[in-house]
Amino acid sequence: MMRYLAGRLGQAALLLVGVSFVTFVLLFILPADPARQLAGRSATPDTVEAIRAQLGLDRPFHEQYARYLGNLLQGDLGRSYAQKTEVTEVIAARIPPTLLLMAGAIVVELAIGITLGVLAARRPGSRFDHGAMILSFVGVSTPQFVAGILLLYVFSVQLDWFPVGGYGTWKHLVLPALTLGILGAGWYSRMTRSAMLDVLARDFVRTARAKGVSEWRVVLVHALRNAVLPIIAMIGIDIGLFVSGAVIVESVFGWPGVGQLAWQAIQQVDIPIIMGVTLVAAVAIILGNLLADLVAPFVDPRVRLQSPTHR
Repeated sequence: MMRYLAGRLGQAALLLVGVSFVTFVLLFILPADPARQLAGRSATPDTVEAIRAQLGLDRPFHEQYARYLGNLLQGDLGRSYAQKTEVTEVIAARIPPTLLLMAGAIVVELAIGITLGVLAARRPGSRFDHGAMILSFVGVSTPQFVAGILLLYVFSVQLDWFPVGGYGTWKHLVLPALTLGILGAGWYSRMTRSAMLDVLARDFVRTARAKGVSEWRVVLVHALRNAVLPIIAMIGIDIGLFVSGAVIVESVFGWPGVGQLAWQAIQQVDIPIIMGVTLVAAVAIILGNLLADLVAPFVDPRVRLQSPTHR
């Protein structure tokens, strides 16, 4: 176990360095000028150059990146250009709302996706099966900003069940979590249906039925337990999808999380914030996949953890 964790952490460190380099290159060649953004439209060229020199943006690329990487290795993500505060403090204040939103979205997508997938697998080829797969396709295909606006119009404007936006109560969480979870629910329903159809055709399921085990016990205890492994792996991948989807959803609903912070930083060309959010997203993806890999052997003892350096 320790050897496996050491190998994965080594991979994670290299991956984070790679992510930081690629992101830094993209921001370096970006035509937008942070110094001009901070100085304002009426600023003179001398003022813009002074701000650029103050921020170290007048230095060559290799010097800028070497300086950033050195600070990063010390746990320093720099200071926000726009907010004049440490990036670590700004992001840390936004993480709890995003984690709450992600938890709510995971509950939504698992509840809807697994339920539809199991029921569809119980009656393959039926009207319910076709209807569930059509709904899953609609969920996967619908852009999140469209789903968010439709949910706001129906449940906030027309029915007045939930607030239009904001943060603080469970009512504020429902619509953003539902919007973020719709896409995942479509994938989970299809994945669950496919895995359940494969498991339900195996010999041990037929044996359980021959022994007189009730059908729902066969489905929920014997079949679903053996079909859940790809679902666990998908949850780890979903964390990365949630981080990218949160940018849209949090902006639509005014949710004060990391996604909204990233959108504001992009508009302000706040490079330290953009770099920090990107690295936090990369860490979330790495931890999500690592957690999924660690849980898998407990669900299915046939799975063995293997060091990434061992092939």
